[in-house]
Amino acid sequence: MKTQHYAIRAISRLLGLETNKTGHLEKWISGAGGLVGILAVTFISHQFLTVQGAAWVVASMGATAVLLFAVPHGPLSQPWPVLAGHFVSALIGVVCARWIPDLLVASAVAVAAAIISMHYLRCIHPPGGATALSAVIGGANIQALGFQYVFTPVLLNAVIIVIIAVVFNYAFRWRRYPAVLAASGADQVVTRQVEETFSESDLEKALQAMNSTIDISGQDLMQIYRLAQQTKTNANLRPDQLKVGQYYSNGLYGSAWQVRQIIDMAAPMMSANDLLIYKIVAGSDRRKTGTETLDSFTQWAGYEVYLNENSWQRKEYNDAVFASV
Repeated sequence: MKTQHYAIRAISRLLGLETNKTGHLEKWISGAGGLVGILAVTFISHQFLTVQGAAWVVASMGATAVLLFAVPHGPLSQPWPVLAGHFVSALIGVVCARWIPDLLVASAVAVAAAIISMHYLRCIHPPGGATALSAVIGGANIQALGFQYVFTPVLLNAVIIVIIAVVFNYAFRWRRYPAVLAASGADQVVTRQVEETFSESDLEKALQAMNSTIDISGQDLMQIYRLAQQTKTNANLRPDQLKVGQYYSNGLYGSAWQVRQIIDMAAPMMSANDLLIYKIVAGSDRRKTGTETLDSFTQWAGYEVYLNENSWQRKEYNDAVFASV
């Protein structure tokens, strides 16, 4: 059984098979956004093309809708890649359709040139490949538009679907689009704490060092790191686990890290508003004392620690060194 388990995991990794961790609400919201976006794009395309011609254009916008409403914070989904990606791809497609007589060669050159151009313009948007291809093989109705195809319907459709993505996703704080609008004030506070260890620019440089296109940004990685850090530190202690004389850490890093010792508290604590007195023994504001309510202290404390030689270690896991004095 163990061998079979490893074999299944190896095959899954090879195929790129991943479990979708999003909840049911997120899935349905994504579908609703795609519905609204494509209805608008279809209506606009039919104003300029026949049903058959519009189908080619809407096909590439359908792929764009998946990115804008299923992964609105991905780098490939942001406004510049969507607008510039479709624009330059459409332009290249029209040029290839007009000046390369062989349909097979024109199709291949259009897609290849679109990929290269999007790379250099920093606007990689996968549906752009379909936009370039549609200009070549979309039929007489599309080719009759000539360079008008670049602006109407392609660029117009791209603008419309981006506007819809902004408006539709704004109703959901965690989905706000573009990605920069999704960061809350609380996230920014935690970001400043995390950046004591490394910054968003450090993550961007690490991605660049990989020399490969990945649909995730340094900002996304920072958000993942923040959420992981919050998940770890939010597994707070219960009030009955607090004892006079014991030491507790908030589990953060850099200047935000702190160890406090409880020096006085009521026994037993009767209310969340009961006060306790603590002394900061390590980290920022060392040697200072303070007073907090029971509820406030348990929200701050991540876990109990003890001093082992020159290192503060988590009491439950003696081999986990979190910080040095």
